[in-house]
Amino acid sequence: MIHKPNSSINPLVSGKTPPTIVVIFGASGDLTARKLAPAIFNLSMDNLLPSSCFLIGYGRKEISNDAFKDYISDSINKHSRRKISDKAWEALQDKVSFHAGAYDNLEDFHSLKREIETIEKKLNEPVQCLFYISTPPSVFKPILENLGISGLAKRHRNREEESKVIIEKPFGHDLASAHDLNAIINRRFEETQVFRIDHYLGKETVQSLLVQRFANSIFEPIWNRNYVSSVQITVSENLGVGSRGGYYDRSGALRDMIQNHVMQLLALTAMEPPSSLDPESIRNEKVKALQALKPIVLNGNNSEVVRGVYSQGLVDGEKAIGYLQEMGIPEHSITETYASLCLHIENWRWKGVPFYLRSGKRLAKKASEIVVQFKRPPEILFGKDSKYAVSPNLLVIRIQPNEGITLYLNSKTPGLETKLQPIELAFGYETTFGSNTPEAYERLILDALNGDGTLFIRGDEAETSWGLLSPVLDYWQDQGKKGLENYASGTWGPLSADKLLLGRGHEWLTGNMV
Repeated sequence: MIHKPNSSINPLVSGKTPPTIVVIFGASGDLTARKLAPAIFNLSMDNLLPSSCFLIGYGRKEISNDAFKDYISDSINKHSRRKISDKAWEALQDKVSFHAGAYDNLEDFHSLKREIETIEKKLNEPVQCLFYISTPPSVFKPILENLGISGLAKRHRNREEESKVIIEKPFGHDLASAHDLNAIINRRFEETQVFRIDHYLGKETVQSLLVQRFANSIFEPIWNRNYVSSVQITVSENLGVGSRGGYYDRSGALRDMIQNHVMQLLALTAMEPPSSLDPESIRNEKVKALQALKPIVLNGNNSEVVRGVYSQGLVDGEKAIGYLQEMGIPEHSITETYASLCLHIENWRWKGVPFYLRSGKRLAKKASEIVVQFKRPPEILFGKDSKYAVSPNLLVIRIQPNEGITLYLNSKTPGLETKLQPIELAFGYETTFGSNTPEAYERLILDALNGDGTLFIRGDEAETSWGLLSPVLDYWQDQGKKGLENYASGTWGPLSADKLLLGRGHEWLTGNMV
């Protein structure tokens, strides 16, 4: 999409990637407007794209090039973290076009291939293609198959300019479908060409998690079963399903959030130190962490799963309707809007340390946090007397909102009497580095262009996660509404979620900390 270097707009030249054509399948959709177009624009403004970079939108609707350019311009003006100047847009718009075609029509892909070859001939040099599949999952397979059959997937194979493909989640809806999707991907692409995207991995705090763990010597000696009491990962939303009711009811909290976002956060928190910063070294350790997870206990007194569905209540002082009253939700729905789990990693580092995961809609607040709770000190000094109220040390990694890290310590309050109080040592990205930090999609698109798979999900990683969670989904399906608890909108979920932790000597910390 982008322009040749212009020092008045972009004073630096990247020079890291060959000339590129970005093709977005589903280009008229919401994701393109809110995230992809602004991300590509901001990368251009920072001169992090190739000097010759084009954007082709692909979709089933007939849209003229001028109309598509207007759509991209409007999207950037509405959603970009930076304003677009007339000069910047003039440099971009000549590289933007639209190609109408069906996802299941091979001839339309041959037509797309001819358009790409025309651009390549004009440039008189090889061009890499980045295909971004931003469509409903129902058309992932025909797009991937047609990219392969048409030869688009094999362009410049094993060269710097080889084709790459970004695939949006969900990567299947259970283990069997994930396996089938991977089989198609592997038939048409090499794994090094494939970038399964989870935007959570592009967030600054998630990227920083590796730095916090492995670039600071104070954490690694205590990042294990000897010092950690529990790890909690919360991804909560205060909104309901809104207009997404039809989609959400086929998904639910476990599929929509935990199988991808939350499990990724677990893998990064629990993984062993990689041998290098090479993408495959990091992804190998993530997979090993997931492979070490014990099967989940599904029933009985020691059940390690809880599910719930929101009923009417108050959210931020406003009345909220229940899930079954939302538009598009069947009267007899058994879809969970809340799920929490207790997981155990059977390896030397984490043996005996519970990992508590939860995600839900219509909860008390929007939050994405990792809380590492450390063991209390021996009850020799302050712990001996209950009047001192020694609180556990906590490391809280906030992914959103207010990205940052807080360490909770015990301190003496001022005065003649010895009283203890938890205090915070806090770091916030916005206060330290400013608020205009790159969006997650900017980092992830740039990495894909450069062939860096560090922050993307590998095929075996997706299947390992599904292998753990598919039995939970099958069990819930068999149970019907049995065990599906109601919780009032604006609360932190069903009562059984609290019991899940209390029975193991813990309590949820997000929402209860000082």
